[in-house]
Amino acid sequence: MSVDMSAEKMTKIEENLQRAVALKKMVNRWQNSHTHCMWQMTLSQRRNLYATLRMQGDMEQELALSNKQLLMVRQDALHQLFAKEHQQYQQELSQLGKAFYEERL
Repeated sequence: MSVDMSAEKMTKIEENLQRAVALKKMVNRWQNSHTHCMWQMTLSQRRNLYATLRMQGDMEQELALSNKQLLMVRQDALHQLFAKEHQQYQQELSQLGKAFYEERL
């Protein structure tokens, strides 16, 4: 009877030991998954940061180019306005029988 009892106790101890080992493995897997998840999150945050910085640099460059182009367009419009006004003044002076002084070489 005592041999059966000790065999029963040994079986229960082995079962408890197997459960403890299985539980320890499960906890280790959970910790590894948690660590991997945290690493992925920080990696994603860094990627987003670099993408944002890269887009910000592109936007600044694009804004500078558009400002330069706008300046050129405004300068051209001003040049055309001055040319038109000059032509108008020439016509008015011509009607009065006068002209701008132009040095001829």
